[in-house]
Amino acid sequence: MTACIVGWAHSRFGKLEGETLEGLITKVALEALDHAGIGPDDVDEIVLGHFNAGFSPQDFTASLVLQADDRLRFKPATRVENACATGSAAVRQGIRAIDANAARIVLVVGAEQMTTTPGPEIGKNLLKASYLPEEGDTPAGFAGVFGKIAQAYFQRYGDQSDALAMIAAKNHRNGVDNPYAQMRKDFGYEFCRQESEKNPFVAGPLKRTDCSLVSDGAAALVLTDTATALRMRRAVTFRANEHVQDFMPMSKRDILAFEGCERAWGQALKKAGVTLDDLSFVETHDCFTIAELIEYEAMGLAKPGEGAKLALDGTTAKDGRLPVNPSGGLKAKGHPIGATGVSMHVLTAMQLTGEAGGIQVPGAKLGGIFNMGGAAVANYVSILDRIR
Repeated sequence: MTACIVGWAHSRFGKLEGETLEGLITKVALEALDHAGIGPDDVDEIVLGHFNAGFSPQDFTASLVLQADDRLRFKPATRVENACATGSAAVRQGIRAIDANAARIVLVVGAEQMTTTPGPEIGKNLLKASYLPEEGDTPAGFAGVFGKIAQAYFQRYGDQSDALAMIAAKNHRNGVDNPYAQMRKDFGYEFCRQESEKNPFVAGPLKRTDCSLVSDGAAALVLTDTATALRMRRAVTFRANEHVQDFMPMSKRDILAFEGCERAWGQALKKAGVTLDDLSFVETHDCFTIAELIEYEAMGLAKPGEGAKLALDGTTAKDGRLPVNPSGGLKAKGHPIGATGVSMHVLTAMQLTGEAGGIQVPGAKLGGIFNMGGAAVANYVSILDRIR
């Protein structure tokens, strides 16, 4: 693995009034180049992560990045998509271009504008990340899909409502100090645990505090090879970057095992030559709290059915043995789909360079990232290490 992150940018996530998709993309593109200390002329290739699925009337969006500066004209630009892992798919495409010696500097942008879409259409758009012939009529849309997963998990392993509330409370508490986060409020465990008018059940045992947010936002990275990176201001290298794709129909899998996640983590740890004990923190895909719980088990942090223990005993708290989602995760930070995977890489790089401000994990040396699309269909794991 030769690719390194040498610059980045991150917008605030949330309902961004008066903002456009084009504006989000161009702003972070220019800011990332400036952060890296390079100009548009230095870019060899552009990759845009943009899910869309009906959120934006403007499709065919790769060339929107060129709107940032006329000097980007005629640079190869490609849009990639892999559901909620679209951002990480864009990062991986950039890494592969560098590894193939097809590019020296790659600009990776992830963006989504979701909040301008009417509520019913949002649910319909998100459900497109499921297998429609079997899951297309799921009540409550994509939340309903994970509501079913939560119900099945409870049936197999017992009621885990306490653990889900603890995960939600942890991530909201962490998000308070993240200036990019959509929701910077510490709700506390009791609020997340109890059903109320402000925290109703959404799907199955999942309440509003168990579900990630509908968001606008963008993030960008500048990638280059190691030799070039070592001459630049900073360099965060990929010790590993793995992608595992699983069957889309949940009927063809044990949906409580997240086997694609497990394989991706196994391959990444082996490639990096490290274990979970070597990681300083993890940013993981908590689109719903039940997802984070199962991911504890899939990554090997707990045995099947025992992930709740980690949430309840503080193992994954910011001051725990392995902090998970010190950024606040998708739960508090927000989940603008095309931007999420890029955001995870930006915030991990910030941790490793000591630039994470209030969400900084003291002494962070090695960071893990898990980003997934659909219900553990597209699975991406990166392990990052600072070399400059």
